[in-house]
Amino acid sequence: MTVHIAENELQILYADTDMMGVIYHGNYIKWLEIGRRQLIEDIGYDYLTMEKNGYLAPVHNVDITYDNPLKYGDKAILRTWIEENTGVRIVYGFEIVNQDGLICTHGTTTLLVVKKVDGKFKPVVFKRVFPEWFSKYEEIKVKK
Repeated sequence: MTVHIAENELQILYADTDMMGVIYHGNYIKWLEIGRRQLIEDIGYDYLTMEKNGYLAPVHNVDITYDNPLKYGDKAILRTWIEENTGVRIVYGFEIVNQDGLICTHGTTTLLVVKKVDGKFKPVVFKRVFPEWFSKYEEIKVKK
């Protein structure tokens, strides 16, 4: 397989806007999760399986650049891909484009895989606990 980019059409609601009439910046975080979930499902995995095995994947870092505003009535496409896969952390790249193909927002989210031990979250090595999933990410990530 080559690079895989998951796509989601975003439904932009009036309730998503702020006083300036543009999409409130906090809504993007929710959309980024939608993109990650789509990518994971596209390749045959899911977070529920991870959780059933006792692991979680919390967001460690979010880096968002807002280039152009999205407004109510715009059509938007979210594209998500694997930017980096170190075996410990996973960096998902993303961009949101409007109906004119203009990049409105782009950036990355970094996730870790952890196991809850004695009430605390302990980071684990993703490639060790989910070797097939890790390998699939290696297969589809953006080549630099």
